[in-house]
Amino acid sequence: MPQRSSKNNVIITEANPQSPISESYRTLRTNIDFSLVDNDNKVIMVTSTQQAEGKTTTAVNMAVAYAQAEKKVLVVDADMRRPNVHNMFRRPNRVGLSNLLAGQYTVQELITETHIPHLELISAGVIPHNPSELLSSERWVQFIEFAKNKYDVVIVDTPPALSLPDAQLVAGHSDGVVIVIDVGKVKREAVKKMKSNLEHAKGRILGVVLNNMNKKEAGTYAYQY
Repeated sequence: MPQRSSKNNVIITEANPQSPISESYRTLRTNIDFSLVDNDNKVIMVTSTQQAEGKTTTAVNMAVAYAQAEKKVLVVDADMRRPNVHNMFRRPNRVGLSNLLAGQYTVQELITETHIPHLELISAGVIPHNPSELLSSERWVQFIEFAKNKYDVVIVDTPPALSLPDAQLVAGHSDGVVIVIDVGKVKREAVKKMKSNLEHAKGRILGVVLNNMNKKEAGTYAYQY
C-alpha cells in the first residue's frame, strides 16, 4: 500500500479523513478484518525492521480507522525503548505500560481516553532497563487477556523486530502482525530475516505496509515471501 508517513505527528485519518492516505488505512482495516474474520476481539501488532519507517504512524492511524468504524479500540505503546505514541496524541508519558508490568499501577489507573471517540490509550511509561523481560512476564499475558475482553480491537506498537526481541515476544500473544517497511531504507534480505524471526515466535503475518514508494516503484517493487 503506497503512502508517505507523517513528519509532524499529524494523524491523517483524523485531520483529513477523505484523503487517499486515509482511504488506504480504511482499506488496510478491511483487509485485516477479512484475514481475522473469526476473531471478534483482535490484537494486532505493528512493527518494522528498524527505526523511522513509519510503524507508529501506521499503528495510530489504524487505531483511528477502527475507532471511526465505531469499534472500541485500545492503542498500546509497547515500544518501551523509543516510545512515540503519546506524542501522536499530545499526551504525557510519565507513567504507562512499563509501570503496569512492573506492578506499580493497575491497568485501570493507566488507560486514558483520547480526544477521538471510541479510542483509548496506554502509553509506554518510564523507559525501563529491561523491556524484553517485562514483555515476557505473566503480567503482560494478563494485560493482553484483559484488553481482549474489554476492547474490540487492540493495536500494539512495538520496537523494530529485526534486532530486538521485544516484538517477537509480543507477536506470540497477538492475533496478527502488520509489518511497516520504508522501501528506500530496508533491504529485502533484512525483511526476510525479520519475517522468519516473527514466524519462529508464532506470529501470524497479516500483511506489509510499504512507505515512501514512488509511482515507478509502486508498479514494480514487491517483497516475495
